[in-house]
Parts: sequence; structure tokens; C-alpha cells
Amino acid sequence: MANKSGGAGSEMRIGIDLGGTKIEALAIDRDGKELVRHRVDTPQGDYDATVASMAALVRRIEEEIGRTATVGAGIPGCVSHVTGVVKNANSTWLNGKPLDKDLCKAMDREVRVANDANCLAISEATDGAAAGKRLVFGVILGTGCGGGIAINGHVHDGPNSIAGEWGHNPLPWMLPEELPGPACYCGKSGCLETWISGTGVAQDHKRVTGRELTTREIVAASEAGDPDAVATVNRFEDRLARGLAHVIDLLDPDVLVFGGGLSKVQQLYRNLPKILPRYVFGKEVATPIVQAKFGDSSGVRGAAWLWPNQ
Repeated sequence: MANKSGGAGSEMRIGIDLGGTKIEALAIDRDGKELVRHRVDTPQGDYDATVASMAALVRRIEEEIGRTATVGAGIPGCVSHVTGVVKNANSTWLNGKPLDKDLCKAMDREVRVANDANCLAISEATDGAAAGKRLVFGVILGTGCGGGIAINGHVHDGPNSIAGEWGHNPLPWMLPEELPGPACYCGKSGCLETWISGTGVAQDHKRVTGRELTTREIVAASEAGDPDAVATVNRFEDRLARGLAHVIDLLDPDVLVFGGGLSKVQQLYRNLPKILPRYVFGKEVATPIVQAKFGDSSGVRGAAWLWPNQ
């Protein structure tokens, strides 16, 4: 087998997506073709076992392919430029740990680590739905709500490693009945994540109707014409538009790319362009809104593309 330099000239890239319940790894070639993919359960609460599991996945893939590769990892948090350790991870056993350094040691090469939402943006900007676009804002609408920024195909994370974290900005232009907003795990109230994540939509439906349904059930009921569910989805769309209006006002991205479970709700792509002009400064919105081409695989592919073609 080749040496473990893992340099930028490698023809194979391995991406790792470290999730709360599973760790997935795949290898792609220089054209983005998937070569092999494996996943294992995430060792809950065990940092050392998590690092070991990620390294074992890389060894398994390299043994199957017969070559070494560059390695990138997407995580549900970020490595602080100030302290050098992980912060803001909802997989809390990662917080306070020098994950990038420990992965480099375990795999005997440089390992690039980025926030999972940034990996979505990189994936879609490289060879996905936003390929060729200069400034891409990736939106994750799942259990939580995240955002990531890619500029010219590279991660933009900023000196505080939090660029794109719009989910912890407050819901803009809150109505009287929305104040002060639900409590967020970050310690504040009214964060976008508490309104427009899958969890937030389900909680909003329960608050208003007294009925406890999953977000998937709410969307299905809305599509079937249930008036309560229709109202919940309408509130969700309006709140999502308000949040995106701030993104457009600040960044004016070339494209918005949606990932996560709620990205599969097709009416968003029809309705949001009609709602956004109410809130964007100047009332003109030409920003395309597209669904992630690679769906749930965007994060792991984006981790691989943290090593771009030279």
C-alpha cells in the first residue's frame, strides 16, 4: 500500500460524517464517483471510542481500495480557532476535545475537520446542486437547524468558527403571539432553531392544536388538506422566509441549498420565492432555492471535498 501522506495530490478522498447515532465514511475518486461506503454506530458518550471508530473506518476503506487517501471529517460542532478544541457540539462528549489533532494522530496524516453544515455547502458547491456558484449558503432543516457557507468551493468559517450558524439568531420580526419564543438549549429564547427545525415545527403544532404529531405526519396531513396542519406548515414557511431574508440581506448568496428531512417538502421551492419579497430589503429576490442533489449524503461527500482537486 502507498505511504500515508494523504496529500492533496491523492486521487482518492475519504469523507467521514460524525453523527449523533452513526458514523458514516465513504471514498470518492477525483471526479466524485463513489467507490465504497461504510457506517457504524456512534459510541455514545465515549470520546476515545469515537476517534477509534473513525480511524477504523478509514483503515477498512483503504484496505478495500488498496490505496491511501486524504481524509476530511464533518462534525456536529466546530473546532475553535481560539482554543483548538471542539465547541458547540450536540454530541457533548466531543466538546473540549482536540478532535482534529487526535484524528491526525490516529490516522497518521493531516485530517481536515469542519462543521457538518459547512460540509453540506462544500458538497453542493463542488459537484451538487450549486456547482459553479461562487457563494453558497447551505441550510440544514432537520432535527435541528444549521447553516454553512462555501465561497469559491472552500469553507468559510470565520475567526470564531461559527459563520453560518443562523439557527441561533432570533426569529426576525416576531409577532406578539410569538414573543418571547421557545427556550433554546443554547440558553436563549426564540432562536430560529426552536421554530423552523423539524423539532420546532412539531412543537409549534402541539402548542397551537394540543395534538402531538411528528413533523412527517404534519406535512402529510397538510398535503391531505387538514386545516390545522395546513396552518402549521404555513407558519413554518413564513418563519423560514423571515430567517432566510436576513441571510439574503447580509450575504446575498448566489444560491440557497436545502438539506435535512424538511428539505424534501417540495412546496417550499414553490412557496418561498413568493413569500421572501415581503421581507427582503428592496422587495426583489432572484436567489435560487434548490434541494441538495446528494440528499443525506451531502455531508459525508462534503467532508471528502475538504480536500479539493488541485
